[in-house]
Formats: sequence, structure tokens, C-alpha cells
Amino acid sequence: MKSFSLGASKAPVKFRMPTEENLVPIRLDIEVDGQRYKDAFTWNPDDPDSEVVSFSKRTVKDLKLPPTFMTHIAQSIQTQLAEFRSFEGQEMHIKEKIVPIKIDLRVNNTVVRDQFLWDISNFESDPEEFARTLCKDLNIGDPEVGPAIAVAIREQLYEIAAQSISSVREARLGKKGRRGAETVTNSKAGNSALDLVKYFGSKGSVIRKRKEWYLYEPIVDILSNEEVGALDAREELNAR
Repeated sequence: MKSFSLGASKAPVKFRMPTEENLVPIRLDIEVDGQRYKDAFTWNPDDPDSEVVSFSKRTVKDLKLPPTFMTHIAQSIQTQLAEFRSFEGQEMHIKEKIVPIKIDLRVNNTVVRDQFLWDISNFESDPEEFARTLCKDLNIGDPEVGPAIAVAIREQLYEIAAQSISSVREARLGKKGRRGAETVTNSKAGNSALDLVKYFGSKGSVIRKRKEWYLYEPIVDILSNEEVGALDAREELNAR
């Protein structure tokens, strides 16, 4: 796995994804007239808004969706980008924090479950490369799984980064208690994770505790078509 130089900074930095590329995770789940479209991908927030419209048109054309989907897709993407951009310019107070990342997803017939620790202070980390390496190591052949894992990682990192701003706001308002993803710092678990530098080097972003490998070993299941059909039916029922 590629190593990345540590981008930790104890001084406040302007809001952005704590990764090498400032890509926003976008998730769509749109239903119109009984037809449903679901997708997840990343988006460059610096792209012009016209790209959103072009993407929506191409998606509707390629997937042969009803024309009404175009507006819904564009609006959903623009809403999520607007939320991301609302944080821009504000300070993130991220120090050297190790945060738990959990993967539990199904893509087509493949189910992947995993858990590891991520150095959120490393602004040179690459979720996409990590996902590609993980899929290669686990012999996952479906090309859609890697991007889905990367999006899941980015969603969790985005939530933590956004909540770092919310926490600062709450502190300034004198509120007690902070909402946010659990961070592992200065705890027994956190110290153990940091000690593992001797195993993985000082430039890595992903850490697995050697003594807990048997607990957090990645799990990959390949479902039958019948099992996939049953899960899809259950999800549709829950959605309704």
C-alpha cells in the first residue's frame, strides 16, 4: 500500500476534505412515479454548476430514465454541494486524531465489511487508492465495489470534518457536550494505534491493530442472485 507524507497541522486550516483530493461524496436516492434511481460518487466542488446539469442529462439518457429525473438529480447534487460549500472558509481545528472507519455495504452481489483506524490529520491520504488496494488484496472482481468503498470512507471523513466546525461553534456559544463521530485520542486504544507506527511506518493513514486483526479482519461475501433479489425486495419494502 502506498505511504503518504503526514499532513498533520496543529494550526487551524480552512475547511476541506481531509484527503489529498478535495472531492465531495454525493449520494442519490430518487424515486419518481414508481421508478427508483440510486447512486453514489464523488464530485469536485470547484467544477462549474453547469457540469451538474450536463451530468444529469447524460445520466438520464444513458440509463433511459424518464426526463423528470433530470431535475431531481440536478437538484439533489446541487443541494449537497451547497451544504459542503457552506463550510468553506471556516476553520477546522483538527489535530493528530485517529478515527474509526467502518465499511458495511453491498454492491451488486458483493458484501464487504471492514473496520480500521484512519489518521484524519493526514491531508495527503487517498481513499480511492486505499479502496483499490483493498479490493485487490481481497480478490474482489466487481469494479463497482472500489468506488463504493471510497465514497463510504469519504462520507465518514466529511461528517467528522463538518462536525469539527460545529464543535467549535458550540464551544464558542458556551454549550457543553459535542455531537460528532467518536475519535480515538489519548485513550488506551488511541495510544496503542499510534504505537503501531513501528509496523506500518510514520507516513501511513490507515492503521490496523496487529493484536486485533482477528476481530477486524475484512469480510467479503458473494451472494447468490436469489439472496440479492430477496434483499432488494426488502429494501424496496422498507423504502415504502
